[in-house]
Amino acid sequence: MRIRDARYLASATGTSQLPPPAFAEVAFAGRSNVGKSSLMNCLLRRKKLVRTSGTPGCTRAINLFRVELAEPEATLDFVDLPGYGYAQRSKAERKSWGKLIEDFLANRPGLRGVVCIVDVRRGFEPDDLELIEFVEHVGVTPVLVATKLDKLSASQRKLRLLTLEKEMGRPVHGVSAETEEGRELLFTAILRVASIGPTAKLKGEDATSDAEISEI
Repeated sequence: MRIRDARYLASATGTSQLPPPAFAEVAFAGRSNVGKSSLMNCLLRRKKLVRTSGTPGCTRAINLFRVELAEPEATLDFVDLPGYGYAQRSKAERKSWGKLIEDFLANRPGLRGVVCIVDVRRGFEPDDLELIEFVEHVGVTPVLVATKLDKLSASQRKLRLLTLEKEMGRPVHGVSAETEEGRELLFTAILRVASIGPTAKLKGEDATSDAEISEI
């Protein structure tokens, strides 16, 4: 995937503050320490576009980024959702983030998919399973991702991913933001759920055209 341009678009602490969707949107969600921001920067080939921090839980708002692709030629928006499950934030703050995430997932008309991220070493914990269940409940497609592959040996990676896929009963994309291993396959899956490019047409389904997407 060749990125023509990627830029910050908007932030909001409430869904009503967000600009209306102009293109297909794919959100990124996960616990506060899974490397969500690093993964997004890896996908976009930008080092500091999405804010990263050594302190988990630094994302407190919904952040939108406009992504323009050269190959395939298309535009979509990446959505950085607040991380969850970080115990050192106050209970009230964690509750407000949860409501913000739920409101966005349930009511955002441009949302096409959610990249649900876990640390490959920890796997899918109760919070993650609840997120995936909710995403499916509201009719949005989850894309499962296990980050930090570089923390495991090559033989451990394969075995760990097979174990996670068996547990979940569906594909799990392994990715390393450090080495970019798995980047292209994950980007292909993201374009598929966004109904963009030749990857969009699945067996038994009609692909939505880029023009239709841009007119959400």
